[in-house]
Amino acid sequence: MKYLVVVRRVVLCSLLLGGWFVGGSWSSADAADAPKPIRALLVTGGCCHDYEAQKKIISEGVSARANVEWTIVHEGKDRTDRVSIYAKPDWAKGYDVVVHNECYGAIEDVPYVERIARPHFEGVPAVMLHCSTHSYRAAKTDEWRQAVGQSSMSHEKSRDLEVKVTALEHPVMIGFPKVWRDPTDELYKNAKLWPNLVPLAMAYGVETKQDHVVIWTNTYGKGRIFGTTLGHTNATMEDPVYLDLVTRGLLWACEKLDENGKPAPGYGPSEASK
Repeated sequence: MKYLVVVRRVVLCSLLLGGWFVGGSWSSADAADAPKPIRALLVTGGCCHDYEAQKKIISEGVSARANVEWTIVHEGKDRTDRVSIYAKPDWAKGYDVVVHNECYGAIEDVPYVERIARPHFEGVPAVMLHCSTHSYRAAKTDEWRQAVGQSSMSHEKSRDLEVKVTALEHPVMIGFPKVWRDPTDELYKNAKLWPNLVPLAMAYGVETKQDHVVIWTNTYGKGRIFGTTLGHTNATMEDPVYLDLVTRGLLWACEKLDENGKPAPGYGPSEASK
């Protein structure tokens, strides 16, 4: 089944009164000069997760924290399903960032997979969530894995994870607990960390007896990438700590996050969404 949803954030007061309230007066000129929302594409679907709920959790949760409007493409329920927009070479055209929350691990078509990765190499920012790291792992090409920043082929049994920050001063991690207990999540095993990956947080694997990177940034060609393998359950994704993290990661990828971990002027939540 295919879902295509466009979600736009509307500031009610601006529609009713024709401007923003600034310094005690309304100014339509200021409204015209205000930064436009970040245009985000959320691609979701595949197996093993509640993507019907998660597409709402992600889009609404991020838009409550940042000036973002969404187009949502939700297709397929199986590891081998394909997303129709990926058939086009310019599938990411018109978007400021793509959020991947998908689980298509059994797709082997190399040209298809490399077509998905190419816009990010050319400069379209990306946010990689959870099973996106395991997507396309059956394909004999490393382009998607380089886009993500790590190769991972399996995960440990679901259990509570103790997430420890390794880059306390990175803007994405400002406000994140130094140690965060993530209940009943999957720890993805790091098979390979690609050279441009910057670890931000790790969790210890009981089965592998080693730490694994679970939050990171990456550079792929011209593209800025934020990634986390956390987020198997709706409970994790609904947690304010998680939504704050993903929002900062998205803003960082779009170069709209300042050094203090705050949205750049004009990219914070609107008054209507507070």
